[in-house]
Amino acid sequence: MSPKSFLLTSDVHDYLLASSTRPDAVQHDLIAETATLGGISGMQIAPEQGVFLTLLCQAAGVRRAVEIGTFTGYSALCIARALPADGTLLCCDVSEEWTSVGRRYWERAGVAGAITLTLGPALETLRALPAGATFDLAFIDADKPSYLAYYEELVPRLSPGGLILVDNTLWSGRVVDPDAHDPDTDAIRAFNAHVAADPRTDTVLLPIGDGLTLCRVTP
Repeated sequence: MSPKSFLLTSDVHDYLLASSTRPDAVQHDLIAETATLGGISGMQIAPEQGVFLTLLCQAAGVRRAVEIGTFTGYSALCIARALPADGTLLCCDVSEEWTSVGRRYWERAGVAGAITLTLGPALETLRALPAGATFDLAFIDADKPSYLAYYEELVPRLSPGGLILVDNTLWSGRVVDPDAHDPDTDAIRAFNAHVAADPRTDTVLLPIGDGLTLCRVTP
């Protein structure tokens, strides 16, 4: 069972996967290679989250997307595959080592031409974009203490009705543990409270994987 699916028993999680679109050969191999990295592989999104990203991008007609936190490229692959021929995805990460894994699989999947990877602090990348640059969808899955800063930088850059997805917002249930006050947990709690009260967006926290928040920027 994926450690991200902490809300489910192994049997229910297996059934969930069997009842959903399965990863294809490229995705399967990327998952397998990432697993060889050891415990850090838990940073990869769960397969069901990948399917959700792809379907959501297709249903919303996303053309311009941005991702904060790329790791080995699985989420980027899932987003890029859903884009139209003229679609673009900007990926922001700080690791050449991890993203180099993703580059190989993007090439293999035929989506590398749609992806621009920028290495460096994501806030600096976003703030350096032209003033009129906008996106239809943003996916945040990076350092937790910066979640709120990423969100605030992205909301003005989303097109009307644009979507923001944020991973790990249940944080293995630690968000409701009164004894958990580490920096990551406190940051996620603060982020969740801020977004829920933000009149600029409509928001739902979905129990997919480790918690996936979906926000729609109100037109």
